[in-house]
Parts: sequence; structure tokens; C-alpha cells
Amino acid sequence: MTKFYARRRVSILSALTGVIASAGLFNGPTASAALPTPVSAATARGYLAQLTVATEDRTGYDRDLFPHWSTQSGACNTRETVLKRDGSGVVTDSSCAATSGSWYSPYDGATWTAASDVDIDHLVPLAEAWDSGAGAWTTSRRQSFANDLTRPQLIAVTDNVNQAKGDQDPAQWMPSRTAYRCTYVRAWVQVKYYYGLSVDSAEKSALTNHLASC
Repeated sequence: MTKFYARRRVSILSALTGVIASAGLFNGPTASAALPTPVSAATARGYLAQLTVATEDRTGYDRDLFPHWSTQSGACNTRETVLKRDGSGVVTDSSCAATSGSWYSPYDGATWTAASDVDIDHLVPLAEAWDSGAGAWTTSRRQSFANDLTRPQLIAVTDNVNQAKGDQDPAQWMPSRTAYRCTYVRAWVQVKYYYGLSVDSAEKSALTNHLASC
């Protein structure tokens, strides 16, 4: 699908996939296989209970304070590594750029055949991390967070969907595919717990409600 049509179909695609997912008619492939498997819902509930509840503070945030897309191996940086991990039949050139393949976006159920239509989402956004404690970290720790391939923190998704999500937390934004929401909140809590990040009260309430139905 071309970028031209992708841009014109953003609102229609988002609405349609949300309706279909809510109706339970489109569950898509097992898309969570590429993302490191999050902890169980029970474990996530236990982690959530231990997270500090605090008001967010974005003072001083700058995306550049989180060095991202670091080199992982050879010519491959983090973005390229996740594209290969999350895609099917991915072919890369000598500089590790994906020249062909397909990518299924578990957030909205769309499949893409051009890497330019896919973003690598920081599941817990960088700005959200800053708001909830990362402002006190060293640059090295922020770099580790922004390039973490071990925790369920990085995932290939439709670029427009990632841009619509922005820096919102689960009280403000959730994947339109209801089938993926349990995976999403389990991953969110795991990442926040591992990095010792706080949650605000609305965020904790939303996470509690979603985890209760997992």
C-alpha cells in the first residue's frame, strides 16, 4: 500500500479496524510473537500494585536526551533490527535497510509491504518515561531504555497509528484492536516496573481496569 493512500485512509482505517476488532470479527495473526512476551496478567497486577503513584512532570524533556536507534550489530541499528524481527520475509540491503517484506501491525490489524509505512513504537513513550522518572536517569540508562530489545518495549506498527498515539498513556490511548489490549497493558506495566517508573492516578486506574479483564 502506498504512502499516499495510507495518509488518506488514516481516520477511516482507524475507525473501521476499531469497529471490526470490537465486534470480534478480526483477530489477525498471532502478532504478539515478535514482541518479547510480556509477563502474565496476574504478575502485571502484582507489579502495578508496587508502582509509585505520582504526578507527571515533563520539565526539561527533549527527545534527544534518549539516544535511540543505536547500532545493534554490524550495520543494523535498533529500528532495522526490530523491522527484521517483527516482519515476514524481510530482505535487507548491505546497509541493513529493509528493501522488501511485510509487517502486520497488531495495534490496528493492518498489513504493510513497505518499511516506510511502519514505525517502531516505544510502547512506553520516551516523553512518558521522562514524565515518570527518567528525567533523573543518566544518559546511558535513557539510551538503554530507548533501545531495549529484551523487554516488551519496541514493536513495529502502522506509522499513522504510532503518530496518533504520540506520548499518551493507557488512560488516553489504547490499540483499536481489542484483542491486543491485554498484551499491551501487560507490556506497559512490565516496562514501567523494570525501570522503576511511576504512574499517575488516571493511568493506574486505566491499567487496573484493563488488567481486570485479561
